[in-house]
Amino acid sequence: MKTELIIRSNSSDIDFALLRDGRLVELNKEAGDNKFSVGDIFLAKIGKVMTGLNAAFVNVGYPKDGFLHYHDLGPQVQSLNKFIKRVSSGKLKDFTLKNFPFEEDINKDGSINDVLKSGQNLLVQIVKEPISTKGPRISSELSIAGRFLVLVPFSNRVSVSQKIADNKEKDRLKKLAKSIRPKGFGLILRTVAEGKKVAELDKDLQNSLDRWKAMCKRIPNNNTPTKVLSELNRASSLLRDVMNDSFTSIVSNDESLNLEIKEYLQEIYPEKENIVKLHRSQVPIFEKYGIERQIKTSFGKTVSMSKGAYLVIEHTEALHVIDVNSGNRSNKAKSQEETALEVNLIAATEIARQLQLRDMGGIIVVDFIDMKSAENRQKLYQHLKEAMSLDRTKHKILPPSKFGLVQITRQRVRPELEIKTREPNPNENGEVEAPIVLIDKIETELEGLLNSNKNYTNITLNAHPFVAAYLTRGVNSIRFKWFKKHKKWIKIMPRDAYQYLQYNFTFNKK
Repeated sequence: MKTELIIRSNSSDIDFALLRDGRLVELNKEAGDNKFSVGDIFLAKIGKVMTGLNAAFVNVGYPKDGFLHYHDLGPQVQSLNKFIKRVSSGKLKDFTLKNFPFEEDINKDGSINDVLKSGQNLLVQIVKEPISTKGPRISSELSIAGRFLVLVPFSNRVSVSQKIADNKEKDRLKKLAKSIRPKGFGLILRTVAEGKKVAELDKDLQNSLDRWKAMCKRIPNNNTPTKVLSELNRASSLLRDVMNDSFTSIVSNDESLNLEIKEYLQEIYPEKENIVKLHRSQVPIFEKYGIERQIKTSFGKTVSMSKGAYLVIEHTEALHVIDVNSGNRSNKAKSQEETALEVNLIAATEIARQLQLRDMGGIIVVDFIDMKSAENRQKLYQHLKEAMSLDRTKHKILPPSKFGLVQITRQRVRPELEIKTREPNPNENGEVEAPIVLIDKIETELEGLLNSNKNYTNITLNAHPFVAAYLTRGVNSIRFKWFKKHKKWIKIMPRDAYQYLQYNFTFNKK
């Protein structure tokens, strides 16, 4: 698998596109005015304490207060309270916690009134960005993520990622973590720690400890609310979380950002420093790597797939619904059941990509094509789990029901990425599909005709003169590519009477 990170920078924000084997699988935007990112830590002020909800509203500098439930306080919140008071007053200047006396864990079924008071200061971490009219979701159980491990203050636990399947490797990592764990801190070994040596883990730990100490220095004499620790910028956090041997290039159109990325890679993955490149072409960077085209064809209500199949994606207030359709796909399989399985497997791969690409969270219900065979339903379930295994966001998939429905829950930590793919109608009021989507629709319909059981001859595409000219332009035209792929020449007829996006196929039957 070939992985590429393409970064487009302009005056106000930065766009990050993650490609796997040339296909867009993740798209992120870092706005210049974004004040909240998952992982940021704030010195905040407690507002209303709601006994009935067993929660408190917390001022973190957003128009809507953050929501802090009792279960998100963390068992050692009393130790955290005491630590903040001592650091704020200047009485405590050793931030290592090795000599800090811990308080007892709070009762799991206790009341928030026993722990928090209105007006007090508290360190809280963003676990979900502000979405719609809601404020950020926060926690006072702090953690600082590094490349190989997560540092958890006021804890003594050591745990290993469940994604590491080898029990011997888990035991080895746990022993190494216990040998380097500083007193007063817990450690969580991440999946990428697999196979790493103790020196690499310790270096990562020291970096996280340095960030903790720098954060604590910002607490005294600071007005609340204020950000005391920022999560890494989106480029660095992406590299920290997904960087592996499959990365072949990191390309940016910004020279200073390129230098930052190189410096960061020197710390976390020095052998990959040479894959960082600066984009110098006159062609815009997202066009050069085919990203603009993929954005146009991937974010609409209807998403085309191979062999004529397509998805319809609808959003409601409570959940997302995805409908799988076989379209005009021909049936070359031995039975309807095999056709349904083939389309469903193609759809499962695309659905996994769509969830990650759009960052869809909450409840997702997928209506796959019905299959009678329990064995085929199990094949689909396993394939969907494998397709989503690369998704870093927490998710859970339930097996298909007898009606072909699959329920997925996916953690929502930031607003869903919405990109408008329709464009103003050049002839009338209203909107039309982007012209670039039209070419994909034509190719899908043509493939359905050529792959059907019926023998069609003299296939002619009738289209607006602009579209016809685009399809036949140059020696290596789109029409010539169709000929090389399907071994059949398609006649293209310009039609002056057609509207810009109008087309149809005519043909003879043998």
